[in-house]
Amino acid sequence: LTRLTSLTAQTVSNIVSELQSEGMLLAHAPEKGARGQPAVPLSINPEGGFSIGFHVEQHCIIGVLLNLLGETLAQVTLPVRYPTYDEARPLILQVIEDFRRQRPAGRFIGAGIALPGPFNVEGISSVGPTALSGWDGPDIAQRLQPLAGMPVLLENDATCAAMGERLHGLASEVQNFVHLFIGSGLGAGMYLGNRLYAGHWHNAGEIGHMTVIANGKACSCGNQGCLERYISIAALMEHLGRDTDQNLSAEDLDDPQLSSAIDTWLDEAVPALRQAINILESLLDPQTILISGFLPEALLKELIRRLEPLSRSISSRADRQYPRVQLGSAGSDAVAVGAAALMILAEISPDYEALLKMPL
Repeated sequence: LTRLTSLTAQTVSNIVSELQSEGMLLAHAPEKGARGQPAVPLSINPEGGFSIGFHVEQHCIIGVLLNLLGETLAQVTLPVRYPTYDEARPLILQVIEDFRRQRPAGRFIGAGIALPGPFNVEGISSVGPTALSGWDGPDIAQRLQPLAGMPVLLENDATCAAMGERLHGLASEVQNFVHLFIGSGLGAGMYLGNRLYAGHWHNAGEIGHMTVIANGKACSCGNQGCLERYISIAALMEHLGRDTDQNLSAEDLDDPQLSSAIDTWLDEAVPALRQAINILESLLDPQTILISGFLPEALLKELIRRLEPLSRSISSRADRQYPRVQLGSAGSDAVAVGAAALMILAEISPDYEALLKMPL
């Protein structure tokens, strides 16, 4: 630890003692080595803290309870329809109360809430099939905190999905990746240099409103040819002849009568997504790009299959360890898990800029 942190042995010892007194670390039986004092193994105490994560989505609210190791202890899914802040607040507070009852003596670190972005952008945040009314106030987290009885943070759902994939998916050993999350819209979570990149206003990765088709389809944001007009659940619903705010899970996508519409959507979505992947690779040089979301797994696999051949980019190299594009594996609760994990990281991870005395 002294070597990794450049702190003195005494400082490390003091920190470890403090973490033990707070119940976050466990000391085990000393192990006698070849010389010197017996080493005392330490481990994170799973019960040393708990975090709650929520994914507030257009058609459901997913809540999870994590321990300090990032293990899911409980999960709940509540059906909703485009929940406003006022509608979602009592549901979230009830889940928090239920989770706290499961660990009455537990130390709750906080609650992370993942929402579809972008945040607080005039003309984009409050329009279109991704918009959730009442969530765009700058003080939502501060208003929820006293009601929840614990710290609360809000984060972009694609950023949380990337963290969930890092913890429990294919990206557990990857230091540079992009995670494309397909929901009602399309967002990209970016894990770069072994750290999440959220952007100054927590809107990094909002590629859904990146123009990919000149003079293309009109978008609710006022532009034309935005990426999520071609690759999103809303775009698919449009091809199925449904309202874009309808719940995809209510559709039987195995119905032969829908196969032609799905094929037409894929034919339109693939070239747009292929172009976006080329841009992301050229800009960020990731080890891999993961794709997941609320599309059925079979449809996600077919989408990825049809992306080949990918456009040539700086990622076209023979010494690759990972595929350029692959299906995410963290599961449908990855966003909520990522939101809860961000609360744990905020509690236990060092602020590198503060340590280095760099301006924020």
